[in-house]
Amino acid sequence: MGRFILTRIAMGVPTLLIVAATVFFLIRLIPGDPASLMLGDMATPETLAALRADLGLDKPLPVQFVLWLGQILTGDFGRSITTGQPVLPQILDRFAISGTIVGIAVLLATLAAVPAGMIAAWRQDSALDIGLIAVATLLLSIPTFWLGLLLLLFFGLHLGWLPVIGYVGLTEDFQAGLLYLALPVLTLFLHETGVIIRMARASMLEVQRLDYITHARAKGLSEPVVLWRHAFKNAFAPTWTLIGLIMGNLLGGIAVVETVFTIPGLGRFMVDGIFARDYPVIQGCLLFIAAAYVVVNLIVDLCYPIFDPRVTLE
Repeated sequence: MGRFILTRIAMGVPTLLIVAATVFFLIRLIPGDPASLMLGDMATPETLAALRADLGLDKPLPVQFVLWLGQILTGDFGRSITTGQPVLPQILDRFAISGTIVGIAVLLATLAAVPAGMIAAWRQDSALDIGLIAVATLLLSIPTFWLGLLLLLFFGLHLGWLPVIGYVGLTEDFQAGLLYLALPVLTLFLHETGVIIRMARASMLEVQRLDYITHARAKGLSEPVVLWRHAFKNAFAPTWTLIGLIMGNLLGGIAVVETVFTIPGLGRFMVDGIFARDYPVIQGCLLFIAAAYVVVNLIVDLCYPIFDPRVTLE
């Protein structure tokens, strides 16, 4: 187990280095000068040069990259160009919000979609199966930003049940915080439910054709016993992999939902940094998301023996 974990971590290091280099150099291609944006149109060449030197923007790009990478290795993500505040504490605060939304949405989608997908496969070609597949296809076909706007319009403006914009932390007011999280969580829940239903159904259909399922039925076991005791674990393993990928993708792509609902999460923080040409914020957010993606996939791999005893972590 320990050797497997160390190997996977070692495999993740080159990935993070490639991400860091790609992010660093591509961001420099964005039009605009952070120093000019900070000082405004009235800045003189002397003040621009002084600010660029203070921010380290006057050095060659390879030198800037090496200096930044050295800071990252010591846990220093730099300071925001626009606010002057350390970047890492802000990332951790924003990640707590985004992680809460993504975690709740994926958990609820898994609890609802996995049984639905497996029941659809069990009742293949029935009206229930066709209906579930139709709903799943519809949900995953709607863009998250459009789905969020529809939910906001219906539950927020038309019915007035939920707040439209803003955010209250769960630690500040738990009941109010749940109301503000309801719509963004529901948006992600509905979209990812469609994806997981289709994957769970496909996995179950494949497992149902295996010989040991035929043998279990030949012994006279009831269909629910065959479904949940014999087929569930093997059918759930591929779906578990998809769930890990979904969680990683949502952490990187939640900016759209956070922008729609004005949630001050990590995605919104990164978008604001892009508009402000705030290099340390953009680089720190993207590198942190990449690291979170690596960790999520490591957790997925570590859980595989739970679902499939044939898998060993050596």
